[in-house]
Amino acid sequence: MINFSFGRPLKLGVKSLLLQKMRASLAALGIFIGTTTVIWLVAMGEGVSYQAQQQILELGARNIIIRTVDPGATDDSANSRVKKYGLLRKDFERIVSTVPGVEEVIAMRETRFELRYKNRGVEAKLVGCGQEHLDMNRLDIARGRWITPRDDGQKFIVLADETAKRLFLHENPIGKTIWVGSEFYTVIGQTRQRAASAAIGGSLDARDYNLDAYIPLETFRMRIGDWVMRRTSSGGSFPFEGEIVQLNQITVRVADLDDVDGTAAIINSDLKKFHKTKDYSVVVPKELLEQAERTKAMFNVLLVVIAGISLLVGGIGIMNIMLATVTERTREIGIRRALGAKQFDIVQQFLAETLVLTGAGGLLGVVFGLMCGPLFQLFIWGMSIASPDTLPPIVSTLEPRIAPWSIGLSLSISVGAGVVFGLYPAMKAAAMDPIEALRHE
Repeated sequence: MINFSFGRPLKLGVKSLLLQKMRASLAALGIFIGTTTVIWLVAMGEGVSYQAQQQILELGARNIIIRTVDPGATDDSANSRVKKYGLLRKDFERIVSTVPGVEEVIAMRETRFELRYKNRGVEAKLVGCGQEHLDMNRLDIARGRWITPRDDGQKFIVLADETAKRLFLHENPIGKTIWVGSEFYTVIGQTRQRAASAAIGGSLDARDYNLDAYIPLETFRMRIGDWVMRRTSSGGSFPFEGEIVQLNQITVRVADLDDVDGTAAIINSDLKKFHKTKDYSVVVPKELLEQAERTKAMFNVLLVVIAGISLLVGGIGIMNIMLATVTERTREIGIRRALGAKQFDIVQQFLAETLVLTGAGGLLGVVFGLMCGPLFQLFIWGMSIASPDTLPPIVSTLEPRIAPWSIGLSLSISVGAGVVFGLYPAMKAAAMDPIEALRHE
């Protein structure tokens, strides 16, 4: 009957390994390095992946953009020179109060407007917005300040970089007054130059932020209003046509990336109830969402490959050591077989030795692997003192993130490597002929 007790083989395995401390230590070192490498590389990869995904999120992957869309001719506008369509302030209020999982909601109104200072003028995009617009669109203040809730209703304006340069050339615009239509506005801030956002598929439009001008949304409503009149080319007794639009865009930021599609569906369903015509569009940046998922998947595949290669090398080292051990201990194996040990007993003994090596190396590797964060920060600190300009910003700001699954994975692979790579030497030892083994010198 086969005895499956593993306690005695483990004791024998430990005693045998202690007789060859240096060899056993070197064999365990391979697994130690492999396990540590897996945990460290996974932690570094998780840190890089986190940074990459955060950058993608900053581009607006968690944003749902609801835009006003001109529906064309409708029954209400067919006999009128003025069309009324688009998003309403009530839509904004409903989204804020009823849609779950929303982190931030921002309303915006914009139109083309002529700005003038002395004898200089520029046609800019006049944007009515709130305080949150600055961070949402990743704008930076170069001079002065941004709009605050206290400015609601006040005739204050913030100029974009190119708008300010065309109006003021080399003057400081802060505190100056400019004509916005037929009224004076005081310049309170100027934004830095910002690269135009590129169009991403069909989700996000390209936009140039450098020819904008920003006023409080409430000021836009009170001073400019919802009416926009334009001169028509047809002439006639009344050569103007107009439109009434309350809001051009509502941007909704959800708390969780996984909730983007569901929240967009809720908003779309709600808008259908209160809009007779399709005068809006709900845009989800699918390309950014898919890119975030692809980035994460690529890092995970890379890390699994690294884990396999690292511990494969350690496992091959274990097998080489055990094969050499079998050759050296041929006479010992013959004596044990002559005294009544079965083949399974020999297999158990050599597998136990292999598992002791891989288990000890794996556990030490886990302990050292958990020190990845402090040791990496120590390395960064040392490099910043020795050579401050050597490390690029992406490395100096990298924060390793220990993944719990990497600990279980590395231990599983190390023990698995012990079984797989130790099985062949163990079976080779058990298959020896006892008589031939006893004759071995």
